[in-house]
Parts: sequence; structure tokens; C-alpha cells
Amino acid sequence: MATAAVLPAQERGRARVDVQSYVIDAEVNPNTQSLAAKVEMKLVPLDDRISGLTFELNNALNVTRVTDGAGRSVPASRSAQDFTLRLSFNEPLAKGTPVSLQFQYDGRLSGTEESPIYGIRFASIQNDFAYLLYPSRWFPVNDYQSDRFSAEMNITVPSGFRVLASGIDKKEESGGKTIFRYRFGQESYPGSIGVVRSEPVRVTAQGVTADMFFRGSADMARAYGEEIGKVFTFETSLFGIAPTSSFLVMETEDGAPNGYAAPGLLFFSPKGIGKQVNVRLVANQVARQWWGNFVGAATRNHIWIVNGLTRFTEMLYLEQLNGPGAMETETRDVYIEALTVEQPPLIQSARLEDYSPEYWAATGAKGAAVCNMLRDVVGPENFAKIWKAVADQYAWKAITTDDLRKVAEQVSGENLQSFFLQWIESTGAPEFKLEYTTFRTTKGFRVMGKVNQDLDTFRMPVTIRIETEGNPEERRVEVVGTASEFVVETFGKPKRIVIDPAHRVLRYDNTMRVLVAIRRGEQFAEVGEFTEALKEYQKALDVSRNSSLAHYRVAEIFYLQNNYQSAANEFREALSGDLEPKWTEVWAHINLGRIFDITGQRERAVNEYNLALRTKDNTQGALEEAAKHAKEPFQRARNNN
Repeated sequence: MATAAVLPAQERGRARVDVQSYVIDAEVNPNTQSLAAKVEMKLVPLDDRISGLTFELNNALNVTRVTDGAGRSVPASRSAQDFTLRLSFNEPLAKGTPVSLQFQYDGRLSGTEESPIYGIRFASIQNDFAYLLYPSRWFPVNDYQSDRFSAEMNITVPSGFRVLASGIDKKEESGGKTIFRYRFGQESYPGSIGVVRSEPVRVTAQGVTADMFFRGSADMARAYGEEIGKVFTFETSLFGIAPTSSFLVMETEDGAPNGYAAPGLLFFSPKGIGKQVNVRLVANQVARQWWGNFVGAATRNHIWIVNGLTRFTEMLYLEQLNGPGAMETETRDVYIEALTVEQPPLIQSARLEDYSPEYWAATGAKGAAVCNMLRDVVGPENFAKIWKAVADQYAWKAITTDDLRKVAEQVSGENLQSFFLQWIESTGAPEFKLEYTTFRTTKGFRVMGKVNQDLDTFRMPVTIRIETEGNPEERRVEVVGTASEFVVETFGKPKRIVIDPAHRVLRYDNTMRVLVAIRRGEQFAEVGEFTEALKEYQKALDVSRNSSLAHYRVAEIFYLQNNYQSAANEFREALSGDLEPKWTEVWAHINLGRIFDITGQRERAVNEYNLALRTKDNTQGALEEAAKHAKEPFQRARNNN
């Protein structure tokens, strides 16, 4: 069962406080997979006469005592449903008067306990390593992802182990144990730690030092350290000087998030690391040193700034590595994902469940789409200046969407209110329709036209390309409301007019509707909701009957359900379609071969494998798979249930 979305305190009707700092004294015991902690929290009430406070704390941790600054006991109760700890005060807290609270608790965190974020492991203490990440709520948390804090952490581990955390560290040996003391004085999110036994592989690349604590993926450590140096140098050119140029990098385990970033710390799972350097993952997580840690979102309603910009940074890095074609592909994929979520508007992102597909599609993909469109509106130079100005003005602070808009307007000299209203505070995307007439003039030709779309409040400059008998000409047209007229003079005779030729605007057309429906279907299929997935694929086929990808996805579901005849029919339909993307051809042949092997038709199976080999398309190892089963029949996995 998924946990509820974590709303800011004011949206939950809870009393508001600003937690300013923690002093965490904790002992991590790998042998018993347990944690024992004493935490001092210093906070300032933002509301008057607060009689109760609620903090988030992992359900696996048992609170033994809570006291105030005078040592008086504070009654506390737990709610397992939302991972909270409720405190009740005998005397109300006064607004603006600093308060100190002390918590004592312990518990076992073996990684099998229910996570505050359903299905993702953020805390795990094993015999030879451990990691306790901020989202696990291994210490009492106020306004998750919104309330920034400084931290002093004194972590005790058995001798031979090392603690990784944010800040300046010291260590002391005492009675077979080692105490690692970390101090992080800026308000950020320094509440994540790792515990390791091995010595690091130290990699210095382009002035960046990375201590790599990889276990099962040790052979990838040096390659990742070098990539971190390359990415860091590239991103410094975008955003300015970073708060750190050295990293502690730890491999976590299966079930953990692919990547997680704390100040000066990177955590990668084995799946995230893979067999080749995951440049997307590195670009995204290194960017979080600036966005999220250095400059944070004021509340989760503004988290699109962090997730959107880090996702867009991935796109920029891939463009730098692979050229403009890579950016076009990335933009299309991000726009497709962004359109899979229609509600809520980005300014209400707190309603989305953390780490859910909808959360990433909205805050990550749509956030990146907004960044891409903003760059188009203000120009690449101003766009770069905006983020450097944000990093300078909001260093170690939190930013709101309105703050970002004001900086963007100051830098660009443009009024961007309608842009932010459309893409952040509203929902929906336009679908442009074009009407035009061409007239001959004494100097050439005049095109008089109208751009129609169905969003009343829409306003945005949109590029129009006029393809003529000579060189094509481009003009910017201010599209306002549902109908916008334009007049363009050209020298050459116009042959065709295309609106938004580079697909910079997040918008619908028939192709996009097909791809969005397929992506929604894939999201349902990933969680086993095959009936809903089939409905989405059918929507795609209703728009485009020859979509190879839609037929292929339908075939996959029938195949998983052992409905081999229907699966074969759909794989055949995929081969008769538009063959977009190209890999649908090779894999349709392979899957038909598998079906024929399963149903005892070896000769037909070999024919399909040979047809797959003739495509010479090795997407995801297709040619190796086809060659393997051309020699030996495919055997379906046995189901022992």
C-alpha cells in the first residue's frame, strides 16, 4: 500500500516551525543491524501558542524518551500509518522563541522494514555496510524536503568501519569503536550517512576528487570517478562555483534508489551503476549539489525547480556529449512523459506521492520541459545567466516559483507572468491548428494566417517556419488565446508553413497523442495493471492504426498472459506498421520465434530468428539473442505456482 503524499505543514493544518539544527549522536551496530540514537533538535515556532507538534520518524524506530530544554518529559505518541511522532506540550510554545527538544530512540533497520516511501529502500544496516538516507526518516524530520537545517553528527561504529557524511570530519578511537564527528554548518539537507569497511578508490579528474566506495561494482569505480569529474566541470560552467569539489561516493544495494545526493555525498545502487557508466545518473545527481542542496525548494510545491532543472541538466550534458540530435531525442522523450500527467498543476506538486511515476513525470519531466521552453523564450544566454543569478542570490537558501520568475524577469528584461501562469499554475497543453492564405506583392509574397488552439489563457511566442522556393524563413508569432492572426512577408514563394518546427512547445499533435497513450500504458504495465494498459494502447491505436509500438506493447501483454495466438497476431501487426521505433522490427521477429519454439514449431521459429538477424539491429542485444536461439530452442521459464 502506497503512503500518502507528504504535504507541507501549513497545508495539513499543522503548527509551523523552523527546525534550524540537529545534534545527532548515534551508534550503528552492523552485527545486530540496529541503530541507537540521541538527537537534539533546535527549532523556532512560526505560529503562536503551539500546543502540539508532529514530526516524521521511521516506524522501525522505538522512541523511549522526549524531553524539552529544561529536561522535562514531553508526551509523545506514534502513528504508524503516516510514520509520524506527535508531541503534546503542557505549556504552549511562543512564536519566535527558540525551543530545544531531545529525542532518544532505537530500532533495527535491516532493510526489510516498511519504508516511508513505498517500495524503495532508503535505510539498511548490513553486516559489512550501511546507509541511512534522509528520506528514510532515521531522525525526526519536519516538513520533508522543505525545512532546511544544519547538522552535527557523531556516529559510532565498530573499529574497522568508516562513516561517510556531509561536512568536515574528525574521528576518535575508543574501546574497539570509532566515533566519526561530522559538522555541516550551512542550512541544507546533510542528514544522510553511509557506513563502509573497504578502503576507497580515490579518483582525481579535472580538479575533482572522488573517493569511491564500491563493493560489487568495484571494477566500475574508476570510470565513475572520472565521469563525475567531467560532469562537475561541465555543470560548473552552467551554474557557477559549486559548494564542494570533492565527493564521497557509495554503492548501496538492490532496492535502494538508483541515485541519491546529499551535500558532498553520492549514493548509487548496483542497478543504477550497471555495466557501463550511467551518464544520465551522474549528471542528475551531481547537479543536485547545486539544486536541492545548495539552493532548495521552499516547499514541495516548488520541487519542480529542483527536479526539473536536474533533469534538464541531464539533457544538456547528453547534448554536449552526443550533439544536437541527442537533445532532440531527449526533448521528445521528456515531453511525452510530461504529458502523461494532466493533474495537478506544478504549483501543487505537494499532492503527488514522493518518488511515484506521477511525481517524476510532473516535477522531473514537465519541470525539464518548462526549463527547455524558458530557454527558448529568453534565449540561451539569458537562460544561463538566470541560473547563475539564482545560485548567487539563493545560496544555502530556499526558493519559490515566484522568486525564480522575478530573477528570470530581471535577467531577461521580459514580463514572464503569462509563461509561469500557463506552465506552472495551470494544466493542459495546446494543440496548434494553422490557417493561412498567400498573396503576391510587388516585393515578393505575403502570408496572412491564423494560429488556433483551445487554451483560453495561453500566451507564448511560437516560431513559424515558411518553406519557400528559396531558403526557409522563420518568424516569431505571439500566440495569445484561442486565435492569433499573423502576417509574414517573404521574398520566395511559400510552399509550406510549419508551426513550432523544432517542437519547443509542450503540445499535442496526433503523433504525440499516440506516444503519450503508449507511455501511459507502459506505466500501467510496469505495475501489473494490464487491463488499464490495454485501454491506453487502444487509445493510441484509435489515433494511429499502424503504430508498430502500440501493437508491440499489446503483444507483450498477451505474451505475458500466455495468450500466444493473440500475441503472435499483434507482433505481426507491429511488423506491418510504421516500424517506429526501428527496434520493434527485430524484437517482433524474436518474440515470434519464441512463440513458435514454445508451441513446438521449430522450423518457423528459426525462420523468425534469421529474419531478426537480417535487420542488423542490435538494440538491447537483439542480434545475440536471435543468434542464440537460432542454434538452440527458446525455453519459457517454468512457473512452479
